[in-house]
Amino acid sequence: MFAIDLGDGAQLRPLEPWQSEEFLAHMDRARATVDPWIPWASRSTDLESATGTLQRYADLAAQDAGRLYGIWLDGVLVGGTMFVGFDTGTGTCEIGCWLEPAGTGRGLITKADRLLIDWAITSRGLYRVEWKCRPDNTASANVAKRLGMRLEGTLRGAFPYQGDRHDTHLWALTAPDWTGTPAT
Repeated sequence: MFAIDLGDGAQLRPLEPWQSEEFLAHMDRARATVDPWIPWASRSTDLESATGTLQRYADLAAQDAGRLYGIWLDGVLVGGTMFVGFDTGTGTCEIGCWLEPAGTGRGLITKADRLLIDWAITSRGLYRVEWKCRPDNTASANVAKRLGMRLEGTLRGAFPYQGDRHDTHLWALTAPDWTGTPAT
């Protein structure tokens, strides 16, 4: 297993099905704050469904079509980041993230996603990295800005949540835009 030091007691590591109990405990702490933004937060409510969420990402990783990483702070899972989609054929990926309150205000998502973006562009040769969030998710939009992404448009009514449809902002950067820190 690998772990990437994010500083100040934080690590980025793969998040896999064998960690479903820890993931479920984390989701129980985080659900209220991440549910409006992460579709599977409200569906990971017991050990079976939490394992299912992690297994879906393990299957995507095996197909080179997505990946899931956890962020641990002082040994406790507090959030994560993922390649929601990863397509080497088109050279495009989408990054997503979440964080429970105990991990906020430390720059953990920005640090972790900077590593993912750099790996996707520098190591894997992808051309385009996308980031999608609801317009009212200010924290997510601020991370996209810090990563050097540009707001490209609004996908009207693209995100269903609790019976309503919400707009989605599409942020992106391309390989020529990337000036990030090399991955370690």
